[in-house]
Formats: sequence, C-alpha cells, structure tokens
Amino acid sequence: MTPVTEQADNDATDAMIIERSLRQPECFAALFDRYYSSIHGYAERRLSRPLADDIAAETFLIAFDRRDTYDLSRSGAQPWLYGIASNLISRHHRAEIRQYRALARTDSGDVAEDHAERVVDSLDALGTRGRLAAALAELTDGDRDVLLLVAWAELTSDEVGRALGVPAGTVRSRLHRARTKIRAVLDPALTRKER
Repeated sequence: MTPVTEQADNDATDAMIIERSLRQPECFAALFDRYYSSIHGYAERRLSRPLADDIAAETFLIAFDRRDTYDLSRSGAQPWLYGIASNLISRHHRAEIRQYRALARTDSGDVAEDHAERVVDSLDALGTRGRLAAALAELTDGDRDVLLLVAWAELTSDEVGRALGVPAGTVRSRLHRARTKIRAVLDPALTRKER
C-alpha cells in the first residue's frame, strides 16, 4: 500500500472502505487493520486465546463475504463486526460457561495467568473473582452479550442494538437486568437496602 493510499484509508469512514472494497476487494484490509486487535481482544476475554484467534479471523471472513449487505448509511462498522463476533462466540457458549464456573470454584490464589484471570482483574480488588464469574455464568446469553459489549467493547446501547439486531430499548432492559444481577452478587447488602 502506498503512503497516499494508506492516508486515504486512515481518513475514510468504515462505510467508505466497505463500499470501495466492493470494487477493489483488497481495500477491505484497511478495516481488518483498524479493528482486528479489538475484536480479538473481546473474543479472548470471553473465551481463550486459541478460540479468539479463530473467532477474530472468522469474523473478518464473514464480514468480507457479507460486505455487499452492509448498510452504507452507517459510517462505523465496529458494531457490525462485534455483532458477527458475538454470534460466533455464542457457538462456544458451553466453553465460556465452563470457564466462568471453573473460575468461580477456584481460589483466587490458585488461578494461573490466563484469559479468565484477565476477565476479572479489574474487579478483583474486593476479592470478588469467584462470585463475579459465577454471576456471569448465570446470566442469559442475551444479557451477558449486552453487558460485555458495553463493558469491554465500550459500545453504546444503540451500537449494541445494531450489533445484536435488537432494539436499543431491549438492550437497555437487558443491561439493567444484568447489572442488577451482578450487583446483587457482588454486594448483597446493597441489594437489600434498595428493596
């Protein structure tokens, strides 16, 4: 890629890149370069590194194959890519739940440095690792997807709705339900006070 082409790709919206890739397929590489690491990181936090490698690669293969169906009125493709990744992750539901349940049973000192530890490191200060993992395992798939897309992918309710193909109101209610369940597990005394 020449410096001029690279600068044009840096300035182009995702929709512009996708539209250009319909005529020049190699242009899709700019979208890959923009989002691969964030999609991979999200998948790794949900599953494991080997599965994340596969999920991230397959996400971009599917996106490339379906780029002609992308709504070009949406300038940013990140929610679309996270939606594809979330659908692929859902195929590994049992593996994700097993990892959360194993983490819930494991003493925090016994856990090796792996994806499960990174999932809860930011919340570990209060010694809540096992309870948080158990709570994540108990959430419905839809509630878990919404919570983690907001928390880890930093998507808005509208973006999560587009990613998962549900109305933003549904996203907000799932997010509220998930946060309420997580809060109840992490601080039962707070939940009793709210009643």
